[in-house]
Amino acid sequence: MGFIHKQAADDSMLGISRMLGEGKCENYLLFHYETLLGNGLRAFLYFLGLAYCFIGLSAITARFFRSMENVVKHSRRVVEIDPNTNTEVVRHEKVWNYAIADISLLAFGTSFPQISLATIDAIRNMGNLYAGGLGPGTLVGSAAFDLFPIHAVCVIVPKAGELKKIADIGVWLVELFWSFWAYVWLYIILEVWTPNVVTLWEALLTVLMYGLLLIHAYAQDKRWRYISLPLERTERPEDWVPAEVASGKYDDNAHDGYSEMPPVVEEDEKKDIVDIFSIHSENQAGTSYHKVPTTEDLVESCGRPFQKEINVEDPHLLRIWKTQFLDALILESPESRKLNNFPIRLARMFWQLLLLPWRLLFAFVPPYQIAHGWIAFICSLLFISGIAYIVTKLTDLISCVTGINGYVIAFTALAAGTSWPDLVASKIAAERQITADSAIANITCSNSVNIYVGIGVPWLIDTAYNFFAYREPLRIQNAEGLSFSLLVFFSTSVGCILVLVLRRLTLGAELGGPRFWAWVTSVFFMLLWLIFVVLSSLRVSGII
Repeated sequence: MGFIHKQAADDSMLGISRMLGEGKCENYLLFHYETLLGNGLRAFLYFLGLAYCFIGLSAITARFFRSMENVVKHSRRVVEIDPNTNTEVVRHEKVWNYAIADISLLAFGTSFPQISLATIDAIRNMGNLYAGGLGPGTLVGSAAFDLFPIHAVCVIVPKAGELKKIADIGVWLVELFWSFWAYVWLYIILEVWTPNVVTLWEALLTVLMYGLLLIHAYAQDKRWRYISLPLERTERPEDWVPAEVASGKYDDNAHDGYSEMPPVVEEDEKKDIVDIFSIHSENQAGTSYHKVPTTEDLVESCGRPFQKEINVEDPHLLRIWKTQFLDALILESPESRKLNNFPIRLARMFWQLLLLPWRLLFAFVPPYQIAHGWIAFICSLLFISGIAYIVTKLTDLISCVTGINGYVIAFTALAAGTSWPDLVASKIAAERQITADSAIANITCSNSVNIYVGIGVPWLIDTAYNFFAYREPLRIQNAEGLSFSLLVFFSTSVGCILVLVLRRLTLGAELGGPRFWAWVTSVFFMLLWLIFVVLSSLRVSGII
């Protein structure tokens, strides 16, 4: 313990000396000439680069969601013979189950920046007996950011007096159980069974638990006997999208600042294009007997003959792809031009100019109309991985130049920046859905994915390599600091869940309600996050 505190103190003194220019970091990002600059200027430039990478993540988020919604809303045509009339009955059933879509595509996709960052960190550390701390630190910090600040945002998003509650308490309780168990399991690995060491079978079990989460959530959603909780769903409308959204008053491209739709689609047709948060039908156990809007509908609405799939060489598809590049060059939308407030227009144009390089780069992502959105979905994840790699390099440089412990940077700046897609997803869900299911499920499921996949897969890579190459387990650097952060997170998260339960019992809903109590809840959640950050930072710094 004394060695840990002495090492932390030495790191702090090293950071002070580097900031004063007494030491030099010989590492660099692009050019060796970077080492000639002062440490303070280099730290400022690297922090700017880190912030710009987070802006890139926000830019790819819109295109990522567009591809994801096309994947989720995919339906298949089923033809059956009515035994009474002996006639054909055509129905369309959704390929994706609601609960599985939330846990896999939505939670996994929004957590992919953290997952890819942790995986890259693990690959860089292959061959070392010690695991890198960047990935676990980011994922634990991301869990705290998801649970506290994102809940704080979602609770005030509904209009004053509007209440949004969880309709399927059973599924949420299953997701919540696996979310809490993920962090209990991580603490057991680090402190109980094999202290400061991770074995191959522990890493393998961690990854397999993600599969158990999927099976358990699906069983609860389908109400399997003996496995599911005997809790009924609250009645909800057939269409979960609010009336103002369904009528087209809500711009479903507003979150990204520019339209991705080709000009051939008419305005009255845009309202029929659903998003990932309107995929839930009234009866989840049944099927839909109306046709869910798909890519084929879009093709039909453009005056083209019906075709099952869009060919990559289709001229219509090429026109859509061309439109992506043209949209990327637009600095001011028609809505912005109508504003009389010039400073606001100027601020919007500056923001679009800042996004321009990212938007041009992401315009290379194929249109989401191909293969039900799968190609665009995968390409978006590849771009996110590329940004995550740059983020790891910048984090190493910031730690090298300033002497700040990389673990502190991971669970503060990196956790907040890489959790941006989670924030966007939950905020949109809280705005556009009548219930709070997806907004809150995205938070709890993302926390589960962070451990079972985000930490499990990197540890599986390193432990497997060490087992076959050295016959040695994987040792964890700063395991005590990580375990302490887990205890703080677990304690504060209990307070967060109790407040949600209290709101359900008193106000009747987890989100929204009277504006005063919504803001009180939001401030309380932010205080819990500050407690986690401060205590974890003090522990890593050796002060406590």
